[in-house]
Amino acid sequence: MFIVGLTGGIGSGKSIASMEFSQLGVPVVDTDIIAHQLTAVNSPVLNEITHAFGADFLNADGSLNRAKLRTHVFKDQAQRIKLESIMHPAIYNAAVLALDKNQAQFNPLYQLVVAPLLFESKRFQSLVNISLLIDCDEAQQVARAISRSNLTETEVKAFMAAQTSRANRRLWADEIIENNGTIEELKKKIRQIHKKFINTCIVSK
Repeated sequence: MFIVGLTGGIGSGKSIASMEFSQLGVPVVDTDIIAHQLTAVNSPVLNEITHAFGADFLNADGSLNRAKLRTHVFKDQAQRIKLESIMHPAIYNAAVLALDKNQAQFNPLYQLVVAPLLFESKRFQSLVNISLLIDCDEAQQVARAISRSNLTETEVKAFMAAQTSRANRRLWADEIIENNGTIEELKKKIRQIHKKFINTCIVSK
């Protein structure tokens, strides 16, 4: 099973890139989507979060108040680490199950794992064969993240500060796609590197 790990800072363009890979027929496992699924109402993970942080972080319908919890953990590193100790193992295990299921069902040449914290997670680093970074300048990151979410500039910058630095991501990535242009330019670059990944998989077999 050949796995490409897609990563990048907030607002870098990971979502558009992963959708383009999916359009090209590549099975995509997105850890952000998994995180939302794992914290559904009455789920074991949500119950664990509630036990660790209290019911104040639930909405009236029993769902997780993500904005409130996000603000809370980004103010306190110890609280963020506590949340990550709950979420990260569960996300990893669910991602591995999804990859195994895709491999059995589709037998693809390669799969894509979208992992924003790829370089912060030894689990996911050991899982992937190649890391692909979607990168753009930091001013664009902030502007894009604000325009595509309900986050404030302060919250976006807090996200960025909590992740490894852009310089480190560029240093550690096996492949880098620059995303400072248009969406169509990004899609063209994805199509090009998709061909490269296919050739790599064929040669490695």
